[in-house]
Amino acid sequence: MVHIPNQPAPPSPAQRSVPTSADVARLAGVSRATVSYVLNNTTAVRISEPTRRRVHEAARELGYVPHAAARSLRAGHSRMVLMPAPHVPANPLYSQFINEIQWALSRLDYTVVQYGSIGLHGDEAARAWAELRPVAVIVPGAGIGPKGVAVLKRSGARAVVTMGPEPVEGAHGMLLDHSELGRSAGAHLVAEGRRRIGVVVPAERGLSIFSGPRLAGVRQAVQGTDATVTELPLAYQEEAAAELAARWRALGLDAVFAYNDEYAMLLMRALQDEGIAVPGETAVVGADDLMLGRLLRPRLSTVHMELPAGRDLAELVDRAVREPGGIPETNQVLGFRVVHRESS
Repeated sequence: MVHIPNQPAPPSPAQRSVPTSADVARLAGVSRATVSYVLNNTTAVRISEPTRRRVHEAARELGYVPHAAARSLRAGHSRMVLMPAPHVPANPLYSQFINEIQWALSRLDYTVVQYGSIGLHGDEAARAWAELRPVAVIVPGAGIGPKGVAVLKRSGARAVVTMGPEPVEGAHGMLLDHSELGRSAGAHLVAEGRRRIGVVVPAERGLSIFSGPRLAGVRQAVQGTDATVTELPLAYQEEAAAELAARWRALGLDAVFAYNDEYAMLLMRALQDEGIAVPGETAVVGADDLMLGRLLRPRLSTVHMELPAGRDLAELVDRAVREPGGIPETNQVLGFRVVHRESS
């Protein structure tokens, strides 16, 4: 009888040693410094393309990834840019904008992290963001004030960038003038001969920072004319749109700026179901210039927004990180143009 000795079981993934930069260096035949330069995308040192390929191939073979905490200690700060998630559903235009920012920042060797902060507001939210020690924070909307900016900077954030209607003391500002959007829509409807204009104001929480200025912009557009403006609260629900459409003729409106394309599509469908001709009885204008609006019949008139390029915002963040003592920049970033289609 032949005795077969017990073979030791192969180590589980959890038991295997974690690969290090020294392992990568040995496999690639380079120094640990070269591994660091290559994997951290250092531009101050010239390294040949074949060497870069060998290092990346060795890292992939070993399953090695750089240690973020160690890299932060060496640099004196993290490479994490925090973007608090919006408190309202993100539409396709905003999602595309966020994707562009993430891509542009990744090209500059930053890691973008979206933070869900539902239920947190103002300085309380800023303290929660500060706990993660980001090198920069990009705040959409009016979600932070001067005290919150100070909290973030004391925690080590080198750049705080706000995207809202007003600048915030101590922060870089990308100013978004939504009143001009409303003025563009209102002026278009007046030019088309409409005189009884409704303006949709979403009932959803968190959108008032956008809808308020848009309503004010329409009111400004009709000043000096015989046109009137009626505020129309509307939830983003088929039932709510149907209820508004059922009393439309009693309201006596011949046009509506429906806040954005999504609300415009919701309301236009309800108006048509009620037998109200678009644009015959009522002209409809949205905003955002979404592809879906071009597929409707009649095709949806809209206000096209020129958002800031993700690359420009990423470069602003990078400048602020490299020069944290610089004077905060303020940029006006939205441009608007009416796209006149069949619905108006």
